[in-house]
Amino acid sequence: MRWTYRCPSCGAEYAIEPGRYLCGACAAKRAPERPLTGILECVWLDDDASVGREVGPEGIPLPVEREYFAPVPVGDTPLWAPARLREELGFPGLFIKDDTCEPTGSFKDRASALVAAFARKHRIGEIALASTGNAASSMAGIGAAAGLKITVFLPKAAPAAKRLQVLQYGAELRQVDGNYDVAFEESLAYSNATGVLSRNTGYNPLTIEGKKTVSFELLRDLKSAGAAGGLMKQGGGKNGPGFEIFVPAGDGVILSGVYKGFEDMLRLGRIARMPRIWACQAEGSSALARALESGDFGPPVPSDTIADSISVDVPRNGAYALAKLQRHGGAAVVVSDEEILAAQRMFSSKAGLFAEPSSSAALAGFLKASGRIDPDSVVILLVTGSGLKDLKSAARAVGVEL
Repeated sequence: MRWTYRCPSCGAEYAIEPGRYLCGACAAKRAPERPLTGILECVWLDDDASVGREVGPEGIPLPVEREYFAPVPVGDTPLWAPARLREELGFPGLFIKDDTCEPTGSFKDRASALVAAFARKHRIGEIALASTGNAASSMAGIGAAAGLKITVFLPKAAPAAKRLQVLQYGAELRQVDGNYDVAFEESLAYSNATGVLSRNTGYNPLTIEGKKTVSFELLRDLKSAGAAGGLMKQGGGKNGPGFEIFVPAGDGVILSGVYKGFEDMLRLGRIARMPRIWACQAEGSSALARALESGDFGPPVPSDTIADSISVDVPRNGAYALAKLQRHGGAAVVVSDEEILAAQRMFSSKAGLFAEPSSSAALAGFLKASGRIDPDSVVILLVTGSGLKDLKSAARAVGVEL
């Protein structure tokens, strides 16, 4: 397959090569304290009919050949039906996509696997990134399997379990006095100065491309469950049973990846319509939801939420994610920390799934929006991280001090 980077804003194309992250012309227009502009997309240039023959049994088009991927089992996570939640909530088509089963316990492994494969293909020995915790521990773990040096910039306030994961995997941990936004800038300064590969979420187009794999898996597994009909025909939503996906959102990269996967499947003719995708945000970090309501991003608001994995002041991928939401009729729902912790407890006590607060925002968002959804709809809650990654918050949810 032939691939290129393409700017969705101006249409400029660039080779997929080390050192290229943004569209130069569009990135230069970014105002300070605004989401990144000029974020690039990976696009295949072959005729659509050839794609399925060249990408392997799963039929997922990716810009790095499978031979470069590290021998670690990323993806193919369970899609399962939580019987008690279905009955209690009155949604018999409710499913959980459980990415707590990834090797490092986080959805971020999907992006890390592709970035590591790109590094191996181009004989790059080091990857650097900023993170609130999950991307750091993910890249550290996948990097260990791939034989790569990983340097992470992590706020000192990140949960201890995530910091310990980074160290266990053998990565270099640089703790930052400040939040994720400060860590992001420090990591960029490091990668620019040293020339190492940046895995910064959204900034590197491969992070979105890696995360799209979840959409292909969803279609495959829903077909097996006989529940993919809502994607295979036009209609649904306001006019009848629909297809709804609830995604935790901070920077908006996972959201963008889910959209990218379904866009690819539309191009391939595997689905007939786009599902409605919900950006689930915490009240203390809701820049994307505010922008969807007003039409654009306003001045940054300091983040303050227990859901550290979706806590950002400036969503770096925000402009790209907002464009996807606007183009495809997506929605946003904002929930309080109390609603997130209640949802975390509901996941655990009703489904036997221990999810971290950011993941629990997906259930909290669904609970808040359920009155707007036909009970016969297929509903997917994307669970992106294990509750074991943040025991302090989990203890608060059950009234215990650690």
